[in-house]
Amino acid sequence: MSTAEATLPSTPQIEGANFLNLLIVDDERAIREACREVAQSLGYNSFVADSAEHAYRILESQNIDAILLDLKLPGAGGLEALHQIKQQRPDAVVVVVTGYGTVQSAVHAMKNGAYDYVTKPFSMDELKLLLERVSNHLKLKTENRLLREKIKSKQGFGSIVGRAPEMDKLYRIIAKAAHSSHPVLIFGESGTGKEMVARAIHFSGPYRDKPFIPVDCGSLVPTLIESELFGYVKGAFTGAMQSKEGLLAIAEGGTVFLDEVGELPVDLQAKLLRAIQEKEIRPVGSTKRIAINVRILAATNRDLEQSVAQGSFRRDLYFRLNVLSLRIPPLRERRQDIPLLVAHFLERITRSTGQEHTLSDDALKAMLAFDWPGNVRELENSLERACALNTGPLIHLTDLPGSISGARSQAAAVNEGSAKILPMADLEKQTIINTIAQLNGDKLLAARLLGIGKTTLYRKLKEYAVQE
Repeated sequence: MSTAEATLPSTPQIEGANFLNLLIVDDERAIREACREVAQSLGYNSFVADSAEHAYRILESQNIDAILLDLKLPGAGGLEALHQIKQQRPDAVVVVVTGYGTVQSAVHAMKNGAYDYVTKPFSMDELKLLLERVSNHLKLKTENRLLREKIKSKQGFGSIVGRAPEMDKLYRIIAKAAHSSHPVLIFGESGTGKEMVARAIHFSGPYRDKPFIPVDCGSLVPTLIESELFGYVKGAFTGAMQSKEGLLAIAEGGTVFLDEVGELPVDLQAKLLRAIQEKEIRPVGSTKRIAINVRILAATNRDLEQSVAQGSFRRDLYFRLNVLSLRIPPLRERRQDIPLLVAHFLERITRSTGQEHTLSDDALKAMLAFDWPGNVRELENSLERACALNTGPLIHLTDLPGSISGARSQAAAVNEGSAKILPMADLEKQTIINTIAQLNGDKLLAARLLGIGKTTLYRKLKEYAVQE
């Protein structure tokens, strides 16, 4: 094929790739034509090149989204061409084509930036499935980029991410609380971001230049909490070799955030109440009182009214802390924020690791169906785990913790009315296809893991293609 070959005349395109530009690089004319026909049937604008040098020229003049690259090219080798292409178009999705028996080269190419690979000879149905997957991947990348841009322009209040109506109400209360000096009581389940809300209140108000000191009341033994809050003098107890200033004094002019304040013992609650009312503290072992000027923010995941009724929390301290109050909605009550949170955390992971990740449709649907008992913290941890264990850029449903993928399966079963019983043949087909997908298309490795011969695997894949 001469280098004058470029594109086919435009043809009507169906819904699918949505006018993505695909470059097909192969020195065999028949393969180029067949690939171009399949690509255009899916809605791609297709360009073709018969050599690496020809491909470079097209990349200079066209905005290419995806590339189908034969690793065995005249002149420059396929891996060399891949390196050059990724330099020219780092965001382009590259699928490499390799001959049967040279899968190792494709694996090496994937380590160097290729998205996936296909082995010759391949069926047109196999190519169609691959290009559909590339189209979905590019669509997800675009959606994630748009979400990241939204985050940068308006991610919520301070560093809090969320745009659900419940969050808008929360932001309004935070804004009012930020310019008040009264104590604030923050209610919310574990993992909803109570400390983040407390920080937003502090750093959005007139005390932003003063200290913000968090204290986890649930993680310290009572004696330590008392000495941490009020300080102590030299010789107050064994090991007190010198005096130590308490956090309520150190935070002069600023904010002390008492996380899980419901865990405080009753006797310490009385001392805290006195400190808030009298604006002074007495360090452990001292007879002198020290004046303090500090704002108290407190948070709890408990029902403090119930604790008051049970006698485990002082009523007078409850009313003293609850001058202003706000409730952080659990994640299950603002599911529409999940895609925004996913994009936010994936962006943070990308900055940390340098590896970009996107979420598959099935994975996102599973996350939307899950109730998230651990709330935003659990979502963040699930994404960090998935990115750490996943070797490719696309996070699949199987990369998520079993509790999340199980919720998706359960929801699907409920929607269908009952659990669907599949024949053995369908289960076998589903297992083979899912295994290959999990291994990013590595059929040889899939055959080994499934305990079947590669010939058997290829025969079954051919049967499935015919059936479909």
